Amino acid sequence: MIISKTPFRLSLFGGGTDFPSYYLKNNGCVVGGTINKYCYVTARYLPNVFDFKHRIVWSKNETVNNYKEILHPTVRSVFKFMNIQKGLEVHYQGDLQKNSGLGTSSSFCVGLFNSLYNLENKKVNSKKLALNAIYVEQKMLKENCGSQDQIWASYGGFNVINFKKNGTFNVNKIKISKKDLRNLDQNMFLIYTGLNRFSNDIERDKIKNLDKNLNKLDKINEITNLFIREIKSGISIDVCGSLMNEYWNIKRTLSNKVTNPFINEIYKIGLKNGALGGKVIGSGGGGFILFCCKKNKQKKFLNGFKKLPIIKFNFTNTGSEIIFKNI
Repeated sequence: MIISKTPFRLSLFGGGTDFPSYYLKNNGCVVGGTINKYCYVTARYLPNVFDFKHRIVWSKNETVNNYKEILHPTVRSVFKFMNIQKGLEVHYQGDLQKNSGLGTSSSFCVGLFNSLYNLENKKVNSKKLALNAIYVEQKMLKENCGSQDQIWASYGGFNVINFKKNGTFNVNKIKISKKDLRNLDQNMFLIYTGLNRFSNDIERDKIKNLDKNLNKLDKINEITNLFIREIKSGISIDVCGSLMNEYWNIKRTLSNKVTNPFINEIYKIGLKNGALGGKVIGSGGGGFILFCCKKNKQKKFLNGFKKLPIIKFNFTNTGSEIIFKNI
């Protein structure tokens, strides 16, 4: 049996420039990090005594005799990619709701690859995990998704990820003290909207509007690089909040599906109660809203959201890892 533990991610700046349709022409850049919220993928070989070959346990409990019959699209595609021959049992568990904007789908894909490679006693590194997950999601599943989530889930850490016109990427760890990093995450909150959304639909709309949004994405690139320059000289919560607010005001115009009246109201309440800025995490349309709020305003801020779930988090340094192995 193998159990992998794979972090979810929090993208702070640059989302949208990690899509191949953008960075293959313009280069892209994102900054953010993995957080201490995880998905767990358990994998083990099944003995040949059942009346089925594979058992996949997620929100459904599937028992099938051929991988082609598996309903979960990611599991089905990963089994095909790896040419799985033996009977397998796979269980998925996660700390947070799926389709919430924290890269949960990509974390699962990376974690599944990591578990299966280790079950087969094959070596795999972070780059291979990331590239495999990107291929499965973008090429096999034809998802309208970027390339950052898979990389963060694989590498972990608080990083700058640069995407090149030639299709390659590099991951650069931001040199920041533990004190400054704690100062950053202690002044941030995730507010759960309770709205479940499908990022594929939203991103399809953004891609359709890419040509008319090029100037906006270029501006997002500028804001991202400004934040990177600022953070190298020390964390300023005021600057972070201000840039996040500027970024959100651009992001919300990339598609009419990014925001809605309920999200707008939550954002308004956050600013009214002391937040310096914020943004919807991921594609938009629901999931989590990230707010940046200084400590002297946090009591008032939290009182404004008594009816909505509030998630605190810490940035972490590790990507997908094996926490149990017995084969």
